[in-house]
Amino acid sequence: MKDRTLLSDLLLLVVTLLAASGWIFSKEALQGMSPLWFLGIRFFSAGCLLGALCIPQLKAMTRRQWRQALWMGLLFALALMLWVHGLFFSTHVGEGAFITSLGVVLVPVVARLAFGDATEGSTWVALPLAVGGLACLSLRHGFRFEPSQAFFCGAALLFALHFNLISRALAQIPAFALTTIQLTMVGSVALLAAAVSEGPLQVDATAVWGWLVASILLASSARFLIQAYAQSMASASHAAIIMILEPLWASIMAAVWFAEQMSLQQLAGCSLIFLALLVNRWRAIRQLLRSLLR
Repeated sequence: MKDRTLLSDLLLLVVTLLAASGWIFSKEALQGMSPLWFLGIRFFSAGCLLGALCIPQLKAMTRRQWRQALWMGLLFALALMLWVHGLFFSTHVGEGAFITSLGVVLVPVVARLAFGDATEGSTWVALPLAVGGLACLSLRHGFRFEPSQAFFCGAALLFALHFNLISRALAQIPAFALTTIQLTMVGSVALLAAAVSEGPLQVDATAVWGWLVASILLASSARFLIQAYAQSMASASHAAIIMILEPLWASIMAAVWFAEQMSLQQLAGCSLIFLALLVNRWRAIRQLLRSLLR
């Protein structure tokens, strides 16, 4: 049992590193490709690759399950289109990763407002910390959101809503099939939007294709495959804690790859957001500490 727990934790750690790498791959690809074409090709390709591995699950789904999965895929597509535009306009990848992670803090708030779920006390402690962190990031030049920050905030809100819907759907739809449908739906919607709003596909440099392939194979296909397998073995408390490391890894990678530096105010803002993530996961952290101290 301990070996399985250790393996699942290590795999989830790999998942966070792949997800963080996706920020770097995507930012590099966006230097020579328009946002929606990039998003569409990346997710449609990843969805098709995963779909080839779960054809029996897809065939076994009912019409109602397909309809439900497609609607959630549409919501996911809207969230990711906001995210990719935020990344396209962003001048600081690490900051964007922390703002997007606010979706984790908003999950219980959305659950309360949209579905009437009970909310833990830690949520109401985490929320002002998150707001304070966001204020630090947006008050650097007076009270003004930069376009990238507004896109990331919108994406975080939609990610929170999407997470709530996914949590309810997983009781009825196999996780692998649901992931496949949603990735393919994101790609289809983004490709259609790209054809309408961005015109013909144009790639400015050959290297862009390499970053796109890395995004498809590593940051999308491999990530979701490993995540599905690891979460089938992991306890909810371990997974909840490990998965919040993504913005931290993304910031470190951006500092190394793009030589990004944070001002004291940016550092304070990101630190408050990360503290909000920890507070929001306090129950899981407490369970983990108890298991380690036994």
